[in-house]
Amino acid sequence: MRPQHPAPELAETWSPLVFSPREPSDLASLLRRAHREGWRVYDTLESQLQELLRVRDPGRAWDDSTRSAAVAEHLGGRDPGTTGTWVYYPWSNCLVHILERKQYRELRLSRNRNKIDVQSQERLLAARVGVVGLSVGFSIAQTLVLEGVGGELRLADHDSLCLSNLNRVPCGNAQIGLNKAVAAARRILEIDPYLSVAVYTDGLTEENTVHFLKDGGTLDLVMEECDDLATKVRVRREARSCGAPVIMDTNDRGMLDVERFDLEPGRPLLHGLLEGLGDPGALSPPERIELVRELLGRDAMSRPLADSLEQIGVTLASWPQLGSGTTSGAGMVVDVARRILLGQLHASGRFYADPEQLVHD
Repeated sequence: MRPQHPAPELAETWSPLVFSPREPSDLASLLRRAHREGWRVYDTLESQLQELLRVRDPGRAWDDSTRSAAVAEHLGGRDPGTTGTWVYYPWSNCLVHILERKQYRELRLSRNRNKIDVQSQERLLAARVGVVGLSVGFSIAQTLVLEGVGGELRLADHDSLCLSNLNRVPCGNAQIGLNKAVAAARRILEIDPYLSVAVYTDGLTEENTVHFLKDGGTLDLVMEECDDLATKVRVRREARSCGAPVIMDTNDRGMLDVERFDLEPGRPLLHGLLEGLGDPGALSPPERIELVRELLGRDAMSRPLADSLEQIGVTLASWPQLGSGTTSGAGMVVDVARRILLGQLHASGRFYADPEQLVHD
């Protein structure tokens, strides 16, 4: 059997189609199209409304009859199909019916309260956040959206998913060959289709880095998770020039770097470890490995990672990264991002949350 691949136009598709029929005729037309084109239709709006009303009045005694009556009162005679929003995801061929934006986010983020109060949640949703590198960055982008941090996201990665990525990137075999930024955009828009998302499938280049940071408003935060040393330098130089803080998780010993270029405009790049660096692209493979040792700290790396660096290009194609480190690192990054955006954290520096040091015999 020959392998089957999606049409080129679908392979790069990451933005859903959004419909808001307000007349019964418009709804009927949409549903006819769905039937004609074989879309799978998921209409759970009534259960979403029931949950929304229960969340708004948690002290009330709810049962099937009171839930149905409350929804009917809320709709006020309107056709449920002409309320809310219908969203079609081309890559999964699904048409879903959801609450309108304000109600959707009120309900979806209701379990954040009161760890995040309503005013703080609104501030977080107003933030612009960029993620560079969508292997480790995939989990970061997903966690940002789960927590409602960033209403506008910009995602950059030139690389495509391969099977070896699936030890840490929460995708499936059907996504192999898909650009990583596209895969991440699809995932987060399935969680919140009301997000503003921009995708850079060329990654960050000399030509588009400033555009990534500033187009439509300067980013409030940058998460840098790429492997390319030249890009690490470039994104920090440009972030410093426009006053955008940078956060980086390293997937080793829970190491997290925070650079508050918004508060310290003259701060050295990556705590001074990148200062004076020439063209990283001109370094030989052994020189790049030596630079990685300097960046991570020779005595600070875990022993398995330190030993692995000796084997890159010999018995290893690249340095090892684990799903547990990626997932826990994403949680740390988003926790720090939230506190930075809310003005609750002002520090720069390198921090560790090493599980082997925190939990041991």
